[in-house]
Amino acid sequence: MAAAGAEQRRGVAEPPLGSLLSRLPLAPAPAPRRRTASQCKPEPPLLRTSKRTIYTAGRPPWYSETGAPVDEAFVIGLCGGSASGKTTVATRIIEALDVPWVVLLSMDSFYKVLDEGQQALAARSDYNFDHPDAFDFELLVSVLRKLKKGKSVKVPVYDFTTHSRRREWKTVYGANVIVFEGILAFANKELLKVSLPQVAAGPGGDLLDMKVFVDTDSDIRLVRRLQRDIMERGRDVAGVIKQYNKFVKPAFEQYIEPTVQVADIVVPRGGENFVALDLIVQHVHSQLEKREITVRAALASAHQGQPLPKTLSVLESTPQVRGMHTIIRNKDTTRDEFIFYSKRLMRLLIEHALSFLPLKSVTVETPQGTMYEGKRFHRQRVRHEPCSPESTAPGVSMPWEHPARVLPLSQITGVSILRAGETMEQALTAVCKDIRLGKILIQTNLDTGEPELHYLRLPKEISEDYVILMDSTVSTGAAAMMAVRVLLDHDVQEDRIFLLSLLMAEMGVHSVAYAFPRVHIITTAVDKRVNEEFHIIPGIGNFGDRYFGTDGPSAWCESDNMDC
Repeated sequence: MAAAGAEQRRGVAEPPLGSLLSRLPLAPAPAPRRRTASQCKPEPPLLRTSKRTIYTAGRPPWYSETGAPVDEAFVIGLCGGSASGKTTVATRIIEALDVPWVVLLSMDSFYKVLDEGQQALAARSDYNFDHPDAFDFELLVSVLRKLKKGKSVKVPVYDFTTHSRRREWKTVYGANVIVFEGILAFANKELLKVSLPQVAAGPGGDLLDMKVFVDTDSDIRLVRRLQRDIMERGRDVAGVIKQYNKFVKPAFEQYIEPTVQVADIVVPRGGENFVALDLIVQHVHSQLEKREITVRAALASAHQGQPLPKTLSVLESTPQVRGMHTIIRNKDTTRDEFIFYSKRLMRLLIEHALSFLPLKSVTVETPQGTMYEGKRFHRQRVRHEPCSPESTAPGVSMPWEHPARVLPLSQITGVSILRAGETMEQALTAVCKDIRLGKILIQTNLDTGEPELHYLRLPKEISEDYVILMDSTVSTGAAAMMAVRVLLDHDVQEDRIFLLSLLMAEMGVHSVAYAFPRVHIITTAVDKRVNEEFHIIPGIGNFGDRYFGTDGPSAWCESDNMDC
């Protein structure tokens, strides 16, 4: 296919350079109308804002019933000369894929931070940004490997005006497909190295599952670079042309053009080659179909008849607790009473859960001048790690060479599984002062019956925290497992996760405990059965609908509290 692409490129007559230069605009032009790879294809499930694109379809399970990740993200590597149209090709592929949770990772984010001498060279257009030494490949490979494994990563944001990294880095998580583009995407041996067998994904276990070379005529690339650097990066014509002749063109001939040999597909004319784009999209779809995972059915058939795990703690069924359960389980209970007694139960549940947090002995002096031996939440630092990207000062080229920094003291963070889990936040904030809150939206797919991750917002530096994960009910445990997996992917320690629910089914308890044996499971009651629709029996009904006063659209929304 690469050879065919090269023949096609040679058969197309490119316009002369003088003709292209005459088309350079004197002022920024309006954004061109965007085309899609297939004009008859329906719009992808997304919402576009001025700042970002939000996919409205959810991410299906990326782990098995054991809780361990099964498949790694599919990585498409895009290589080509400067201004060859790599970003345009990447955007067209993402639009045509029509799948959620696609991440675009650019090599431009991984330029090294320039010191004062290099800054002066760059100001005179005498610094070679197209040489392999200009990139932080160590950080790039580390980020790409973690992202491929499903972990949350922090990606630097490079400022081309000041030639430095911005202080705030971007957090990226949850990729099913990674589109990685850059001029030297195939020039580094680590990027082309075969992965270890246990983390291999795709034929041959390469870090890059598909390698695409974008082949564009050099005159066109020069004109595009002039437009971009003058209009977007504040450069002057003379400086851009000087840099192109001195660095860009030689680097392309020495480092970039030879890597066409390792490409699986060569795409002439970039984003306008819809035939090549369709071939790429079809291949990626076929690979994703092979990776579909079914979790809920496996959970329903597992762990039957086994004793409840030791990690489960059930609030003592006092006459008061049983009386509140009687009220909220009664189908004739009014909404006001349902809310009132649910809140009472939530408060008791959270107070009970806090007793499992680590406490240390302290001595305080009372107003009477005597000493009292008491307890206090033990905020501890568990480990040290190298300086974070955010703490890297301007002018430092290798942020990971700095001494280790001390992580913040551990604290308590609440994370609710939307929407019904959010009802427990008020009780938590009433008990824990100044607690940080996060949210995870998980819903059931109508067609597959599987949980899907739609949205998450977690506090920063959560890895050392004790996380109270809240959901009103847990039947099969599918949603709870997905939420726990998200926390683990953000480096939260398993034994610091506390899953709280007003009501759980034995199936859900077993599912979570089997997958994550160190997660603490805390509830006010455990019911024996789950029916064919995955509703808890005798149960409590659709908690979200009863609490918020909404009508249940259909029975499928009731299981695991995944409300529409």
